[in-house]
Amino acid sequence: MQSARARSALLGGLLLVLVVGLAAYVARGPAGDAERGPIVIGMLQALGGTTAGSERPQAAAVRLAVAEINAEGGLLGRPVELKVADAGVDARAAAVAAAGLIERERAVALFGCWTSVCREGAKGVVEARRHLLFYPLAYEGLEQSPNIVYTGPLPNQQALPATDWAMQRFGRRVFLVGIDGTYSQRMHAVLRDFIRLGGGEVVGERRLQLGVEDMGAITADLLALRPELVISTLGGTINGAFFDALVAQGLAGTPLLSVRAAEPDLRVFGGGRLTRHYAAWSYLQSLPGAANEDFLARLRSSAGNADVGDPAVSAYLAVKLWAAAAREVDSVQTEAVNARVLAQAVPTPQGIAALDSRTRHLWRPLRIAQVQPDGSLREVLLLRQHIKPQPWPAFRTTEHWLAVLAQQRQEEAVP
Repeated sequence: MQSARARSALLGGLLLVLVVGLAAYVARGPAGDAERGPIVIGMLQALGGTTAGSERPQAAAVRLAVAEINAEGGLLGRPVELKVADAGVDARAAAVAAAGLIERERAVALFGCWTSVCREGAKGVVEARRHLLFYPLAYEGLEQSPNIVYTGPLPNQQALPATDWAMQRFGRRVFLVGIDGTYSQRMHAVLRDFIRLGGGEVVGERRLQLGVEDMGAITADLLALRPELVISTLGGTINGAFFDALVAQGLAGTPLLSVRAAEPDLRVFGGGRLTRHYAAWSYLQSLPGAANEDFLARLRSSAGNADVGDPAVSAYLAVKLWAAAAREVDSVQTEAVNARVLAQAVPTPQGIAALDSRTRHLWRPLRIAQVQPDGSLREVLLLRQHIKPQPWPAFRTTEHWLAVLAQQRQEEAVP
């Protein structure tokens, strides 16, 4: 009798544990699968400021991916709903937006950010909450997070091979132009080392304060120094002021490599007025083939006569990678998806996209293209073999790059 009572008490206790555990699982909200309403994902997007226009194609591509998932019956039998939060222009605003999407909107995954400052603000939030962010922009590297999937190119996949190509073609006396912010500061540190190790010389460098579009100092330097190559890390509307200044000062023929401006920006801001202007991306609108033509037709059907560039396609395929992982694990629970997303490969307008499981970045081809008079890009070089991602540029040790980051953070902390 006593043994029977003991067994009964044990079973009762186990049942209570199961009930409590189930209740906690359900209470976790969108990170669990008990809810049968829409699956919410979040988009971090600057709705105002210098990059707002540049970010619209990215948002349109994410909306297209969501619409396609829903047109196919949704994900795991449920519709996907996209919530957008204004990431603003600084890390704090991005962190608040990311936290709001996770806590208030109960988003199971986040997509977007344009600037490195936005990514850094969101990074602290997703790491603290063991959440997941997909970041689609070309960026400076020097980072790996277990809670971020990076679908944009690293320096070794874009800026560095393009710089090597341009120095061989135009010369090794290089001038750097950028913004006095996270991306340009770190990217220029990488470029300076790379250029010098490649036998080149950085003859000058200017980084503008955010929001300042006076190009007088830059054009004065260019006229005085006459570099053989200018490399620009400028992003957003400031590109228009830069291109205007080059034309006005008779510098339209100066070889220029833009490594941050996406194809729509080059068109909108008149990048084709410069006669030796180049960009480097995996994706170009002009790519031949049915896959790209179908993608552009679908995008323009959903978003109007939309221009699109590499960042937008990288954002589109990020949603597809997330959905593929959710289908494989039969769940949208964030940690379960994060555990399997690195094993995914999905078709894209430029071929199959596959993630590198060690670095959490995509393998990428590289196309170098010349900006045409209408702002479109015409391919002049294709590196067909996909480039393995290296978040820490291999021509220096990881310890070296960590020391560079530490020094820059010290400089930023000085008032």
